Amino acid sequence: MTVEATLGLGGNLGDPVAAFAAALAKLRDHAGVELKSTSSVWRTAPWGKLDQPEFRNMAVLIETSLSADDLLALCLAIERESGRERRERWGPRTLDIDILTYGEEAIERPGLQIPHPRIAERAFVLAPLAEIAPTITIGERSTATLLAAIASQDVSRDADESRRLKDMLAAQPG
Repeated sequence: MTVEATLGLGGNLGDPVAAFAAALAKLRDHAGVELKSTSSVWRTAPWGKLDQPEFRNMAVLIETSLSADDLLALCLAIERESGRERRERWGPRTLDIDILTYGEEAIERPGLQIPHPRIAERAFVLAPLAEIAPTITIGERSTATLLAAIASQDVSRDADESRRLKDMLAAQPG
């Protein structure tokens, strides 16, 4: 049995686009994950902690046979392999991978909340997610509708970095 899930990737230290490419390769190479769609790379202002470099963000639609807990473990392992250190909430990072949705499931327990908390407030999550999955609902509203409600937040598609990511992915074996 498989489920459709969405992931949000973000980073603002080092080369986030290279980190995204490496993370996507690891996801693609995992037997329990099939990449279905990837968004453009988005340039976003910092959120929460403002005195840090701007972020790059993207979203990924996958089909997975992994449980939500196993998918979380995989995402955390990929983050660690990229050099992610959790020093401060909303602080700078090399790579962050969040499970945004996992089918229609709502999960609320320590360490795992799906849909991701505060998703409806964050254009940096909704813009890439709405690009690849505009009809996925969070609560009773689609991602496209949620994004339209907060579209004034500082997010923009980064065409150069999107092309660079596409080129990196095309150059990867597999």
